[in-house]
Amino acid sequence: MKANNDHTTRLIKYKRILIQLKSLGLERVFSTNLGDAIGINPTLVRKDFSRMNLTQGNRKGGYNINELIDSLNSILGTSELQDVVVIGCGNLGKALIKHEAFYKEGINISAGFDSNPREAELNGIPIYPMEVLMNYVTQHEIRVAVLCVPAGAASHTRDLLADAGIQGILNFTPVELKSSETLRIQNVNICLEIENLFFQISGKSSRVPV
Repeated sequence: MKANNDHTTRLIKYKRILIQLKSLGLERVFSTNLGDAIGINPTLVRKDFSRMNLTQGNRKGGYNINELIDSLNSILGTSELQDVVVIGCGNLGKALIKHEAFYKEGINISAGFDSNPREAELNGIPIYPMEVLMNYVTQHEIRVAVLCVPAGAASHTRDLLADAGIQGILNFTPVELKSSETLRIQNVNICLEIENLFFQISGKSSRVPV
């Protein structure tokens, strides 16, 4: 499972870099460029592309960027904007809603939800009370939600999202939530990642028994 996840993550990273290169006016790219950009051997880039039957490049001309993006869109199922909703419009939720780079990456935050919304909209994106969540998700066929609620509301909100038909959650709460057969959860604990980073640079990690 982890190998498949790693492969999918690399494909997503390739696509992000290719979109950036395209925005700079470039038309072709080499496996060495992509490998350097995400810190892997170019041989693995070529292996990934061959494994997924992506357009073959050549040593002199490289890969056509537009063709690679189209192929990756087809494989990843992201040829169109992907609608997501943000649950919890406190400081973090607002920051994510204002993050314009999502749109450039093919992600459209279509709405925000909060138990006590203080604005009707933010950056042109409507903010709704939680009471209308289920109807909104059903009507707009939303599959993914970004969870930014307080820790005490995390589990309950996860259940509400599952009942509403949400299939995937990017969880920014400090509570680690578990996936189920019908709901995939990706936990993002910012504090934990920072603590781990400090641990790594302190040099103590090498002394931890395996």
